[in-house]
Amino acid sequence: MTTETNIPALASLEYIPFIDDNGQLPEQLQGKIGVYAIFDQEKVLQFVGYSRDVYLSLKQHLVRQPQYCYWVKAQTIERPSRTVLENIEHAWIAENGSVPPGNADSKDKWTQPIDVKVVMTAEEQANYHNPVNDEMAQTKIIKNVARRVEAEIIAVLEVRGLQTQIRFNPKLKENGLLDLK
Repeated sequence: MTTETNIPALASLEYIPFIDDNGQLPEQLQGKIGVYAIFDQEKVLQFVGYSRDVYLSLKQHLVRQPQYCYWVKAQTIERPSRTVLENIEHAWIAENGSVPPGNADSKDKWTQPIDVKVVMTAEEQANYHNPVNDEMAQTKIIKNVARRVEAEIIAVLEVRGLQTQIRFNPKLKENGLLDLK
C-alpha cells in the first residue's frame, strides 16, 4: 500500500515474470489497483502505466506487444486515486532517466486496440480495395485479416507457454480491430 509521500523506487521492486512457469499471468495482481512497469527480455523498461485492474491491463498489453512483455514490476494501492497513480508513474519514468518507448512514440501500440488494416498483406489490400467489392465483402475480408492476426498472436503466446485463455472481442473484428473481451 502506497501513499503519496511514500513512492517506492522502481529499482527496489521485484521483477515478476509476465508468464510464470505454469503459463499464467501474475494472478496476484487480479482486481488490484496500481501502477506497473513492463520490461522486455533483457529487463529494459518498455512501458509504465496504471490501472483499476492491473492483471487485465497486463493481459491487454501482452496481446498488443508480446515481444516486449517479459517482466513486470507493480505497486498496488487500496483506494483509487488518479493523483497517487500518476505521481508513481511519473516518478518511475523519471527514475528510468528516459521516457520508455511505450510512453512515447509507440504509446498507441500499447494502449489502443490493434488495427489489422496496417498489417494487411498486399493481396489482402488488393482484395479489400477491389472496386467490385461491396461493404459486406470488405467486412468479410477485414474479419479474415483480424482472424489471421489473432491466430498469429495466439501462436506467439503459445510458444511462450501461455496457458491463460485469450478471447478477443468478436464485434470489433468487423471494424478491423483486435482487443480483448
